[in-house]
Amino acid sequence: MVRILTLLAACALAWAPAGGPAAAPAAAQPAPTGCAYELAAPRVVDVSGTDMVTATVTTRACDGAVTYQTVACLQEAGGPGAGKCATGNGILPAQVFTPYRPGAAYTATGRGCASKGNPPQKICTETGPLTATL
Repeated sequence: MVRILTLLAACALAWAPAGGPAAAPAAAQPAPTGCAYELAAPRVVDVSGTDMVTATVTTRACDGAVTYQTVACLQEAGGPGAGKCATGNGILPAQVFTPYRPGAAYTATGRGCASKGNPPQKICTETGPLTATL
């Protein structure tokens, strides 16, 4: 919509009679903002009688964009390996689980990706890190 209005204004200036308003320099177009994503801090939950640590990434407001993927990751401080990640497709939240170890610190990170424009442009936004000792 903004691009259409900008184009109409440019056309009006181009067709203005001599002595009419002077053409203003074109303003830089802002980069697409995509969507906002919320990362929930690591917390302990019960999964079928077993304590697990979880974190989620949820899509919030979008600026004319469409979310196509969210990713949530958890890493135990000093734990083995690179941590665990889970993916949510479309607007579904991503939720990751990892075994709970009392007293351990867990760090959550996340990412959300959306597409916007014509042709569509990929816009990814990182969230976090959030750390909690549980």
